[in-house]
Amino acid sequence: MYPRSLNTSKSNSFFIFGARGTGKTTYLRETFTEVDAYRIDLLDQSVLAELDARPERLAGIVARQKKPWIIVDEIQKVPALLDEVHRLIESEQQKFVLTGSSARKLKRNAANLLAGRAFVFKLFPLTHQELGDRFELDEVLSYGSLPKVFSFTTHRDKVLFLKSYADTYLKEEILIEQLIRKLPPFRKFLELSARQDTEVTSFTNIARDILVDPKIVSNYYSILEETLLGFTLEPYDTSVRKRQKKTPKFYWFDTGVRRALAGTVDDPARPQSFEYGSLFESFVVNEFHRMLTYAERGFRLSFLRIDEKNEIDLIIERQGKPTYIIEIKSTDRAHEGHLESLRKLGPSIKNSTPMLISRDPIKKIIDGVHCLPWQDAIQEILDT
Repeated sequence: MYPRSLNTSKSNSFFIFGARGTGKTTYLRETFTEVDAYRIDLLDQSVLAELDARPERLAGIVARQKKPWIIVDEIQKVPALLDEVHRLIESEQQKFVLTGSSARKLKRNAANLLAGRAFVFKLFPLTHQELGDRFELDEVLSYGSLPKVFSFTTHRDKVLFLKSYADTYLKEEILIEQLIRKLPPFRKFLELSARQDTEVTSFTNIARDILVDPKIVSNYYSILEETLLGFTLEPYDTSVRKRQKKTPKFYWFDTGVRRALAGTVDDPARPQSFEYGSLFESFVVNEFHRMLTYAERGFRLSFLRIDEKNEIDLIIERQGKPTYIIEIKSTDRAHEGHLESLRKLGPSIKNSTPMLISRDPIKKIIDGVHCLPWQDAIQEILDT
């Protein structure tokens, strides 16, 4: 399998949250042996029924197994188990790994989130570093990097998997977990939000198209973020108050799932197309988000947009260090025409380092701007 960048605790209980199919179960099977850990799978209906009816039975399972670790998969299905987990951590010093696709249901049901007694980690689709020699940019832009997609060798099988994933997720994650009341407007919202990936979000426009209140659209985006199907990129401003008043962007967590929802996955992504440029931006921003999260670096990602012609795609703020201001282009030949926004907007951001990221394999400096292949740019920022 693939070496994961996630570095979980060896001595303290922890949660792992991640969207379906990101490899949580596989990661834990490779991290813990059967001698070390006993696994409770709440996707098993008999186990689910037993513990949902009598959460206190968890104590008996722990006592019988006598393992250093107890793994509970899909903990959000029985939020009441967390009270028992809490008690066993305190009274028996038992260590737990608790996996789930979201903390939303736990929070909504006022579940006991263990008040710091368990660390929290997130698992994402595979990064280019994790894929190693298996990584091909055009393949990842077309089909994403969920681990399962790499078990298929044909375009048709990959497309069928992604379409099935998108449909199954709606049924299993959204409906069964009762995160929404009405499916039709949410289904249409998913298509529109996938098509608008990397663009400035307009709750009002989407609400008009799917015939719901803008507050409902805002809630839909919250569901996506809390189920780790994507993340919000806030607009840059040194004032938090001003930052909150501006319109954010939303980035889907995986380019393949995005394309399945948007209805564009039937054909591979074509270089030099508008979609290809958007997919490349989404991929690069997601790689930064994933890898900086895994590296446990203090950072803030944002963007700066004045109008359609003046925008900085990504700003990376790090405490006590220069701010990176980044233009992302899918071109394979970087030139001075790509630097216009950095020239105009860069001076307004103090102590900043401008950078152009592209598919151009040749490193160069143009008008003081470092133009780097995307792989080198990510590594440079991680290393500083």
